[in-house]
Amino acid sequence: MSILFSPLSVREVTFKNRIVVSPMCQYSAQDGFANDWHLVHLGSRAVGGAGLIIAEATSITPEGRISPEDLGIWKDEHIPELKRITNFIHQHGAVAGVQLAHAGRKASSSSPWNGATQLSLEEGGWQTLAPSAIAFNSNNRPPLALDKQGIERIISSFKDAAERALEAGFQLIEIHAAHGYLINQFLSPLSNQREDEYGGSFENRIRLLLEVIQAIREVWPESYPLFVRISATDWVENGWQIEDSIDLSKILKTKGVDLIDCSSGGVISGVKIPLVPGYQSPLAEAIRKNANILTAAVGLITDAEQAEQLLQDGKADLILFARESLRNPYLPLIFAQKLNAEIDWPLQYERAKPR
Repeated sequence: MSILFSPLSVREVTFKNRIVVSPMCQYSAQDGFANDWHLVHLGSRAVGGAGLIIAEATSITPEGRISPEDLGIWKDEHIPELKRITNFIHQHGAVAGVQLAHAGRKASSSSPWNGATQLSLEEGGWQTLAPSAIAFNSNNRPPLALDKQGIERIISSFKDAAERALEAGFQLIEIHAAHGYLINQFLSPLSNQREDEYGGSFENRIRLLLEVIQAIREVWPESYPLFVRISATDWVENGWQIEDSIDLSKILKTKGVDLIDCSSGGVISGVKIPLVPGYQSPLAEAIRKNANILTAAVGLITDAEQAEQLLQDGKADLILFARESLRNPYLPLIFAQKLNAEIDWPLQYERAKPR
C-alpha cells in the first residue's frame, strides 16, 4: 500500500494523504486582502486531491509583508475572505492551513515580476525591522533593530493572527521561521548580533521563536496542529547548522509543536545551495531520527515514486510540493494512478477517472 496515499492524524486533525501544497507567495493581494485569485489557486488544489493546503506566508503586520501584494491577517477585516477559502477547501476534503509570517529585514520588496528589489520609501516601501541593524545585502538600506517593546509587539501580533486564523476556519498553523525572514534572522548568528537576552547564545537566539509558540498555543486549540518551518542549515560556515536544528526541534517538541517543515537557506545573500532532486530531504531525515518528531520534506520533489520512496525510507512524514503543485493542481490524482492507489475523485470529474 502506498504511504503517500495513507492518512496521517496529528492531534485531532486527519490528513487524507501525505501530499501537502507548500505555502507559496502569490503576490496578488491588496492591503493584505485575499481575493478570487487566492480562492481559485488554493481551491483548485483541494479539488485536485491534496491532503493539506497551506496558504502562503500571511503577514501578521503590514510592515511584515515581503511585498505590498502579500496576503495579510493583521486586522479583523481580513477574516471573511479567508473564511470563504477555508470553507471551500474543507468542502473538498482537504485541511486548510496558514503560514503566519513576518519578513523582517527582507520586507518592503517588489514582487518577483517587478524585480524583487527593496522598495524605497518614495516607491511605497517602508522601514524594515530585524534583530540587528544589518542589511540583507549592499543594495538594501539597514533595518531598524527591534527594541524589547518592538519584540513584545511582534509576539502579540503573532498571537492576534492566530486568533484570526481560528476564526477564519484554518485548522493548522505553520510558523514561518525559515528563508531569512524575521524569526530566522533571530535564530542565525549571521544575522543576529544582539547582546541582550535575544542574542548571543543558542538559548537566547531561539527565545523569540519559543515566546511566539507560547503565545500562539495560548489561543490555538489543543486539538489543532502547530507546525514550524525552519531553515535547517544556512549552508554557510559559522552559521546555523543541522545540529542546531536538531537541538531546536527537541525543544520545540516539548513546547507544543507537532512537526518541523524542513527547508534551508535564505538568511545570507548569494549563498550557493546544492540544488539536486530532494536536496533537503536528508535534513528532514536527520531531524526526524534525532529529535524524534514528525517532519516534512520539501524541495525539488517532483514525481510520485520519489515522494513515495522518501516516506518508505523514513525520511519524512509529509511531502510538500511547491513548484510542481503550481505546474499541476491535480497532481495527487495523477500520482495516485502512478502508485496504483485508489482515491476518490470529485464527482464533477468522476467521468474522467481512468478505469
